[in-house]
Amino acid sequence: MREKTHIVKRVLPGSIAEELEIEAGDRLVSIDDAEIEDIFDYQFMIQDTYVELVLEKPDGEQWLLEVEKDYDEDLGLEFENGLMDEYRHCRNKCVFCFIDQMPPGMRDTLYFKDDDSRLSFLQGNYVTLTNMSEHDVDRICRYRLSPINISFHAMNPELRCKMLNNRFAGEALKKVDRLMEADIHMNGQIVLCKGLNDGKELEYSITRLMEYIPNLESVSVVPVGLTKYREGLYPLEPFGKEEAEAVINLIEGFQRECYGKYGTHFVHASDEWYILAERELPEAERYDGYLQLENGVGMLRLLTDEFEEKMEEQVKKDGFPNTAPKGEIAMATGKLAYPYIQRMAERLMEACPGVKLMVYPITNFFFGEMITVSGLITGQDLLAQLQDKPLGRCLLLPENILRSGEDVFLDDYRLPELEKALQVPINIVKSSGNDFVDSVLAAVSR
Repeated sequence: MREKTHIVKRVLPGSIAEELEIEAGDRLVSIDDAEIEDIFDYQFMIQDTYVELVLEKPDGEQWLLEVEKDYDEDLGLEFENGLMDEYRHCRNKCVFCFIDQMPPGMRDTLYFKDDDSRLSFLQGNYVTLTNMSEHDVDRICRYRLSPINISFHAMNPELRCKMLNNRFAGEALKKVDRLMEADIHMNGQIVLCKGLNDGKELEYSITRLMEYIPNLESVSVVPVGLTKYREGLYPLEPFGKEEAEAVINLIEGFQRECYGKYGTHFVHASDEWYILAERELPEAERYDGYLQLENGVGMLRLLTDEFEEKMEEQVKKDGFPNTAPKGEIAMATGKLAYPYIQRMAERLMEACPGVKLMVYPITNFFFGEMITVSGLITGQDLLAQLQDKPLGRCLLLPENILRSGEDVFLDDYRLPELEKALQVPINIVKSSGNDFVDSVLAAVSR
């Protein structure tokens, strides 16, 4: 299988590989007579000042290449598969798995469940440890792959087995001790499910996880995401306002304890809890440098703080154009962020009379109305809910609404298709308060 994952995709200009006449389509067979398992083996093996490569040309001819270079100098090769190995498939059957709640008919890649510790290091993915072998742990320690992001969910071994539907899930927690002994840094997450790992179980889990400070740098607690496609799955219910308040109170109590003992707040409630509980977001200092942004922890605080800083900077620098409106513009976002985006829009319109910004909250009918984040909005929901709305001269959409690096929505609807259907240009806005202000001002000054 690795024959397919070691194919050269690109040779960097001016590199050692170009001098050696290595070409796209060649296959890397070995380095110093050793098989390459993945990108980490490759990077480790090419560090020396002298290496021997065996490459195979598309016609089957093999070349032995002797390379003398500076220590740590790169060869200049990029591979068809960035990991240089097949992705590890998750063998758990978690009661809260979002992929099990996906509708049929979507692209195949959206149904793939990965649980690969290497992707945790490379891309920030979270792993459960159940699919991690002792060999994997050895390699993490050997190559110093840090930080590793871990899905804990519960520190009660029996409960963890139940939640992950894996009889080895409790035993897998012992791997954390090995990572701790090797001084590997970690981040953790707990997907909270009502009636399962909340309440006393959550209290127990946080207490146990505190034992891994400082190597375990942070833990996020996020509410389970529930779509409308749960027929035949474990019965889970959404959290209400009072339950969200209880979760926040528990977490904030631990934050005070951790800060007093260790100088870190350690455990963090995601933004959804504060919105559900109708409570103000914590101040920036309590997020410890925003270690859990990708889990929606502090995203709205950072967004609003960046927005206010940009507004102050704009006033000090050039001020705002005091001109008549040059046409209306629109923005669409998920219902979770809508109140914050709307307040930012009102502030900007008040400061700049030349701005007329309409903000539309998009209900997620595709996955179900309990899904409120903008990153799961589909092209068809945007079209259905915006086609009869005034959009003005331009529509702004958040960057996370699209597949990374592409113009494709989750439902395979494409950005140009949406532009054509709505008959309005669409601009993509990066997820920062600074870009929010710049994008709006740029749209109205055309």
